[in-house]
Amino acid sequence: MSTQAQLPDHQLLRLEELLDDPALPEAMRLDMCQGYLCAALSGPQPIPESQWLEELLGCPEETAGEVGREAATLLRLLARGLESELASGKPLLLLLYPVSDDDDAASDYVPWCEGYLQAVDTATEDWFGFLGASDELEDSDEIAYLDDQLFPFYLLTGDAEAAARAAGEDWPAGEELEELRNECEEKLPQAVSNIYRFWLAQRGTGTIRRQTPKVGRNDPCPCGSGRKYKRCCGAATS
Repeated sequence: MSTQAQLPDHQLLRLEELLDDPALPEAMRLDMCQGYLCAALSGPQPIPESQWLEELLGCPEETAGEVGREAATLLRLLARGLESELASGKPLLLLLYPVSDDDDAASDYVPWCEGYLQAVDTATEDWFGFLGASDELEDSDEIAYLDDQLFPFYLLTGDAEAAARAAGEDWPAGEELEELRNECEEKLPQAVSNIYRFWLAQRGTGTIRRQTPKVGRNDPCPCGSGRKYKRCCGAATS
């Protein structure tokens, strides 16, 4: 697996062991976790921590036992490091396994991209719907940009080919397809950061619609901590 900067090597190896532990039979493997987290931290609104932890661990943290709690701690650290790296705008250092055990085996991008797209599908608000996508309207510049940045994910997972063939469209083959795949692999790390910063800018426009009634300062915090809003997430806005 390629090295990266979001966690020290010893913590990364420990997290890999925990996710592979029989105590977490439904947990995602590490490359998928990183992919999922990158999308979970992006979007019109980030996926709540309790939700992405359950997705990655394969069960709620409360029922995950000692192994799950240790994994959750490391996943939180991984998410924190990812946010910092994504915000820098530089190409993300991806956690990738080889496609086989051969020493010269190529990196396997498919699970990483599948983890990312799973988070896109489970987002609180549809990414394209938020931007006003409609079959009756021409795509806006924002929609076209997001679609272009997501194309490497769809190509590398095979979704783009499936959609093209379902629509009766031609699809490249042979050397042309291999060249396109290599190009998408090269573009993917930068696309991940671009998408994160795109949504960060969208949130800064003030156009994000409130999905729930305004929370009172003495109401329970919606993050699920059990504390009053003013003593939890509300403290950051005071």
